[in-house]
Amino acid sequence: SGAIAAAIMALTADLTRDEQRTKAMASIGISIGLSFSVALATGAILEHWIGLSGIFWATGLLALLGIGILHLWVPSPKRLVTHTDLGPVPKQFGKVFGNKQIMRLVLSIMLLHLLLTTSFFALPHVLQDVAGLDKSQHAMAYLPVLLLAFVTMVPFIIIAEKKRKMKSVFISAIAVIGLAELGWAFFAHSLTTILICLWLFFTAFNILEASLPSMMSKLSPLENKGTAMGVYSSAQFIGAFIGGAMGGTLYGSFGLEGIFVASVVLVVIWLLLVFPMQAPKHYSSKIIHLNDTSMQNSAQFIQELRAIAGIKEAVVVPEEQVAYVKYSPDEINMDELESFASQH
Repeated sequence: SGAIAAAIMALTADLTRDEQRTKAMASIGISIGLSFSVALATGAILEHWIGLSGIFWATGLLALLGIGILHLWVPSPKRLVTHTDLGPVPKQFGKVFGNKQIMRLVLSIMLLHLLLTTSFFALPHVLQDVAGLDKSQHAMAYLPVLLLAFVTMVPFIIIAEKKRKMKSVFISAIAVIGLAELGWAFFAHSLTTILICLWLFFTAFNILEASLPSMMSKLSPLENKGTAMGVYSSAQFIGAFIGGAMGGTLYGSFGLEGIFVASVVLVVIWLLLVFPMQAPKHYSSKIIHLNDTSMQNSAQFIQELRAIAGIKEAVVVPEEQVAYVKYSPDEINMDELESFASQH
């Protein structure tokens, strides 16, 4: 799954204009997070309708449907380019793994999906054994809560981005996941309590799923942004795998309560890891296509570019004949930057 996600991102980069790439990548990220939620909500009812083996048959049919969509509706790119801001570069792995800011976010996405799969290993048992809700009714419990959580998370994303409160919202969302796990561990004696904790969990999950890629983009240096995102994407799916295995192991040894208690412990460790992180600064990025003259005088180009007020980082990639630029939208004169770009 991680390999497919990386290939989709590379294909999307080849099919979209540079100016629209960030929006396209954000849409893909949202769809990945949403697919996890929808799958968890519909899995129980599918199992009731078509059985466990039927779910695997459905997965195979969906894969074939994906191939059909790719073949019939997704155009082949006219240009195939290695995008440094998206694709990993092997020699940069050392810098990425040595960057504490990046690795905190990599561990965050891994723990987020680990807790998702671990929790939803246990929740169907809780709903059935504790709340007395039949498997066929689980989807009816999940879906309204999912919709409510999606609505609830929107104002917090706006506060994080518009009010520059990214770190505060980020840490608060992690704490809310811990609160939900704590509720499931010790207070899941009624369906109402279970569903309130489910709402808290999915609200926080949606906030983190939406904000983590944005934070990665803001905190990653331009020269190894693609490598950092590759490590991030891999950690996302590794976390889901570990969470499933861990859920089964904990259930066998400690029961349902043990799964949630272990999840609370992981959230505490997670909070200790991310609390010292720097608050990400609000930067935007731009890609400038260079002519031959600017390429031959790339050092002078970079020097002149960095002289523009508001430019925080710039790097020329000769293989792509472009310059990647990170700037502060609050400080820069966009007309000056656009005029400079048009001359090169």
